[in-house]
Amino acid sequence: MFSEEMWPENEKKCAVVRKPKQGRKRQELLAVALGVKVGVRGGFLWPPLKLFACPQISSLVRRAALTHHDNHFNYEKTHNFKVHTFRGPHWCEYCANFMWGLIAQGVRCSGLKSEGLYRVSGFTEHIEDVKMAFDRDGEKADISASIYPDINIITGALKLYFRDLPIPVITYDTYSKFIEAAKISNVDERLEAVHEVLMLLPPAHYETLRYLMIHLKKVTLNEKDNFMNAENLGIVFGPTLMRPPEDSTLTTLHDMRYQKLIVQILIENEDVLF
Repeated sequence: MFSEEMWPENEKKCAVVRKPKQGRKRQELLAVALGVKVGVRGGFLWPPLKLFACPQISSLVRRAALTHHDNHFNYEKTHNFKVHTFRGPHWCEYCANFMWGLIAQGVRCSGLKSEGLYRVSGFTEHIEDVKMAFDRDGEKADISASIYPDINIITGALKLYFRDLPIPVITYDTYSKFIEAAKISNVDERLEAVHEVLMLLPPAHYETLRYLMIHLKKVTLNEKDNFMNAENLGIVFGPTLMRPPEDSTLTTLHDMRYQKLIVQILIENEDVLF
């Protein structure tokens, strides 16, 4: 046990428990969270808690207060959760707080039902790890959930692959033709024009695009859970799959809505176009 006099001045602040305004029950709750004896001047702190800095102790107090709060929130939304280790503080949209710790601090959705799939980014260093694994091991690279439990790492690596291609999946030669097709107002004529330009793609590019659109169509079928429809995916994949031949910021900004529209059309009409 450690007395108040033995603690440095800056650590005494962590050991002080002020009388809460909401009564005895609240006071006991905070005392239990901090390991301080209630009602004792110069209370004692459990030795293990000395390892924590003030912010971590504050986090424990907030977490305990949320757990024992009288008003509990019930969410109808269902999830497919997996235990996840966060390298840094991760914001929880439900409890409006950060998740902290070293390992298995929380859970997050995984798979096609993961909210914001392809829109939410994974940690950059983990995405780079996946890239290096493919560069080193090729098809033998292990990207299983046991190695990378965060699905956003895998989706981020896929987007990075498409962005780094020297020639985009939608080639420079066909870029302007796709943009012109997207500008056609008549829906049927626009669809026919997009199909004609698709036939101009090299076989490898065509098959890659077809395979990707089949996958993205599956993503949209889970829109109720992941909130990613064809338009949202078009916003994400438009600039990733097609880039103007000339490196012009003005052209890129001007064409963004048409890039989004092309990918949206490809996803929505995947079974007709391919």
